[in-house]
Amino acid sequence: MALLMMLMTCFMAIFAHSQPCQTPDDFVAATSPGHIMIGGLFAIHEKMLPSDNDPRRPEIQKCVGFEISAFLQTLAMIHSIEMINNSTLLSGVKLGYEIYDTCAEVTVAMAAALRFLSKFNCSRETLEFKCNYSSYLPRVKAVIGSGYSEITIAVSRMLNLQLMPQVSYESTAEILSDKIRFPSFLRTVPSDFYQTKAMVHLIKKSGWNWIGIITTDDDYGRLALNTLAIQSEGNNVCIAFKEVLPAFLSDNTIEVKINQILEKILAEAQVNVIVVFLRQFHVFILFNKAIERNINKIWIASDNWSTATKITTIPNIKRIGKVVGFTFRRGDMSSFHSFLDSLHMRPTDKNKPVREYIMLLSACAYAKGSDFSQCISNHSQGNMAYMADKDMERNFSLRNDFLWDYTEPGLVHSIKLAVFALGHAIRDLCQVRECQNPSAFQPWEQIQSKCSKECSPGQMKKTTKSQHICCYECVNCPENHFSNQSDMDHCLLCNNETHWAPVRSTMCFEKEVEYLNWTDPLAILLLALSFLGIVFVLAIGILFTKNLNTPVVKSSGGLAICYVILLCHFLNFASASFFIGEPQDFTCKTRQTLFGVSFTLCVSCILMKSLKILLAFSFDPKLQNLLKCLYKPIPVISTCTGIQVVICTLWLVFAAPAVEENISLPRVIILQCEEGSILAFAAMLGYIAILAFICFLSAFKGRKLPENYNEAKFITFGMLIYFIAWITFIPVYVTTFGKYLPAVEIIVILISNYGILCCTFFPKCYVILCKQETNTKSAFLQMIYSYSSHSADSLAVSHVSLDSTSSNMTTTNPSSSDKCAAWQRSKDLHAQALARMCREKATSGSKTLPRKRNSSI
Repeated sequence: MALLMMLMTCFMAIFAHSQPCQTPDDFVAATSPGHIMIGGLFAIHEKMLPSDNDPRRPEIQKCVGFEISAFLQTLAMIHSIEMINNSTLLSGVKLGYEIYDTCAEVTVAMAAALRFLSKFNCSRETLEFKCNYSSYLPRVKAVIGSGYSEITIAVSRMLNLQLMPQVSYESTAEILSDKIRFPSFLRTVPSDFYQTKAMVHLIKKSGWNWIGIITTDDDYGRLALNTLAIQSEGNNVCIAFKEVLPAFLSDNTIEVKINQILEKILAEAQVNVIVVFLRQFHVFILFNKAIERNINKIWIASDNWSTATKITTIPNIKRIGKVVGFTFRRGDMSSFHSFLDSLHMRPTDKNKPVREYIMLLSACAYAKGSDFSQCISNHSQGNMAYMADKDMERNFSLRNDFLWDYTEPGLVHSIKLAVFALGHAIRDLCQVRECQNPSAFQPWEQIQSKCSKECSPGQMKKTTKSQHICCYECVNCPENHFSNQSDMDHCLLCNNETHWAPVRSTMCFEKEVEYLNWTDPLAILLLALSFLGIVFVLAIGILFTKNLNTPVVKSSGGLAICYVILLCHFLNFASASFFIGEPQDFTCKTRQTLFGVSFTLCVSCILMKSLKILLAFSFDPKLQNLLKCLYKPIPVISTCTGIQVVICTLWLVFAAPAVEENISLPRVIILQCEEGSILAFAAMLGYIAILAFICFLSAFKGRKLPENYNEAKFITFGMLIYFIAWITFIPVYVTTFGKYLPAVEIIVILISNYGILCCTFFPKCYVILCKQETNTKSAFLQMIYSYSSHSADSLAVSHVSLDSTSSNMTTTNPSSSDKCAAWQRSKDLHAQALARMCREKATSGSKTLPRKRNSSI
């Protein structure tokens, strides 16, 4: 008879737990009355009982696969509500709860959401349609959950209809931060943006750049995969494969898909790091099968399963390799542990998960270790019965350690924060209302009651030191970041190459492209100075042409050499225009080449003029012979200029200047010419400097020759201007940045060009225009005679001094005859020089005299 009663009890238990809900109250997992009701959504079972055929009726199926971790999350919500009820936070107001099991299925969660939205205190469980729900009173005031982002997104869209607050403790999908689509959604955990960012940072710091990713085929997995892929690409991390598993265990293809993924992992032998964005039951199956195949990798765990005891207690789990995970912030667990210790003393009539857990303890009383967890999973299909109260209490006391081991501190703390956040919001509303009356406030009013003010677009939330994640500061987005929604967790980064944003910006602005424009005031000024220089060049050319046969023009080397130098000045002034306007490849290559070759030709011609002056007025035979060897105008000028042509040609062939976009400035893109090779640029300028220095030395040596027709000291001064300008240019060019960098080189070109032009030609022009009486043949000869006489006197004194020293005379005064003899010798020398100069001018047209070839180009 006793055996018969036991069989009947087992049959009744099986029947009761196998049938789907018959009334809405049967659908509730756990409930407790209160003045203010809070809803809860937890995946206490891991899947719905699959049917042999497609569903024939629209009814909620039975859930199977008892999840210890989700059961503990349910207890954490109950415990947090009881903590508030036992505190002074809501004096005289009791919080109640109504918790539903989602079975990890969106459809079941939606059914629970419908009941949350049904009209309060209505026996018919009706959900009224209204155009305005501001005064509508639903069954609950707020909802805690769900854990899975896929379910949370679906439920949140429905709760948005009445702006019912929904606070999630685990849903981390980044899309839920969008306050336009999810205005009533809140959470106590950070979004996946930060988790994926931390993962990529870990991967990069560890030196890994070849990874695989496994995710679920739902909003959580797809969004995490997309975010991780974007951040990986930005950090030079390559993804070898991306595999996707069905999101729900009720899908019969999961094991087939997992086997395919394991084959992929074995095929990709070089992939040793795998990022896993899966639910706990996915990872449980994946790792068990991976252990069977001896797969050893580095697994990067998402917060969904990183601390799950269900995973860590898998037999031989160490053979899987290393697991690196991310988890949530933890809190004090002592109060919750005390709650678990007293769980066996609590009533179970309105708490189905606790009753089921008691039955599972009875069925698996003799299982030990990891076998106990497997036993619960195998027996949670409705095939067990109740035990006697004494046995139940004994099993509870024996299995408290099991509950503690399966407790995830991060999730328990997040649930506690979610409940207390609602508690503080309700307290703020109840300070001026009688909240023992359920109609004291509407659910949407809690959205207005916050620990912190809403952060406006252009700001982001920064968590304070408070343990409540709902308490935060609003900080402005930094430069080059923006936020276009309210209460964003983080500011978005603008594309620094093309866009920028000021502090506290709500959008990115396109960078303005800048260069030295034709309309820029500085560019106009420089162009005006260049044009003025060209006018001077043309005027000088006309003036010299009209005075071709005057001594001043002839002493300048003749019209041919003057034309060459003036042409070089013209090209130098014209080259300034290539530095202005939008840079093109042609202008970038032309401007430096044009300046370098023309300025080299100019300096080479001036160098020949310096050598000619020394040759004409030097009376030292040795120096004259040297100058005669060097003074080969056409070969020397061609060679000097040809070397510069070779330098510029090699520059253009191997490292030509080109247009470059400089994006280093925060708000603008500088369009500029990149010189291609700094070495070639320096070689071009350095070669000009060497020629200018030789020219300077030659001119400096002849600076004391006849003034009226002597250019040496003016050439010296012109070369000094050139050196000062270009020595100043180097540090200024290196330190200048931005669109005005070309202007620096234009200014230096103009200074050196004007300096040489003025010093070379303006004194001649002054003589031609203002001192015409000195620009005659007779005046020229008179100047030569005076210079020769003065030089003869100086040379005579010099000879006397030499004679007196060499003959060791004992008297201090030389005889008159010796002085006269010395004077006569020097006079004869200078007379010969004067005669030579006179013959040279008198027979300037003759081609047979050797001095003619030495005195003009």
